[in-house]
Amino acid sequence: MSAAPHLRVALHAEWTKLRTAPGTVGLLLAVVATTVAIGALAAAATPCPATGCELDPTRLSLTGVQLGQAVVAILAVQAIGGEYGTGMVRVSLTAMPHRVAMLTAKAIILVSVVTAAAAVAVPASLLFGGLALPDGAEPPAGGGAVLRAAVGSVLYLALIALLSLGIATAARNAAAAVGLVLALLYVYPLVALAFADQDWQRRLEKLGPATAGLAVRATTGLDDLPIGPWKGLGVLAAWAAAALVTGALLLHRRDA
Repeated sequence: MSAAPHLRVALHAEWTKLRTAPGTVGLLLAVVATTVAIGALAAAATPCPATGCELDPTRLSLTGVQLGQAVVAILAVQAIGGEYGTGMVRVSLTAMPHRVAMLTAKAIILVSVVTAAAAVAVPASLLFGGLALPDGAEPPAGGGAVLRAAVGSVLYLALIALLSLGIATAARNAAAAVGLVLALLYVYPLVALAFADQDWQRRLEKLGPATAGLAVRATTGLDDLPIGPWKGLGVLAAWAAAALVTGALLLHRRDA
């Protein structure tokens, strides 16, 4: 059987598994709810001095992406970590012995549902974040920079899903995989900030999946960022690709 029929069968199987898995719908709704709610709260809690606001309303409204990514990571890890935890992965690999096709199908289905959720969460964050901004602050307007931040934030969450899936495939343990992903997303930035040397701090921020990738939300002060928006998203894409390739190689070579 060629690769295309393998993939079609695997796509159908992975879609069925994901949509029937307990918690999938709840996690997707949580991605939207947390992303929008945190963005609105951050916008509402930001003071605006009488002398004028010097803030990036788009980036502020998209603050919730930093929490929404944790829910995306949990969803992605469960997509394969749950099968390892229950032993169902043996059944999956018996039914679909073409392991790379199975992982590819998981990635496609996962990215599809996460992108759909993010495509709701990001515009809603811009809308409600703009409404919650303090008096004197301009809400996110249209234009290329805002569109880039919106599209980039959707892509950011999709790439976080792929990064998490790759790590979970390599780790074969949901708890360990979640810990590794959350450490990369939240502990790594703190480690980078702990460096007193500004040059080293910026170097580390350029290399981190979250510290680099989240630069895509910015629409002002781009020269002050450690890395440009699209370059930062490229760094995250490299992390995701490396994790998926590593996971695929280990999945292919190891016993279930």
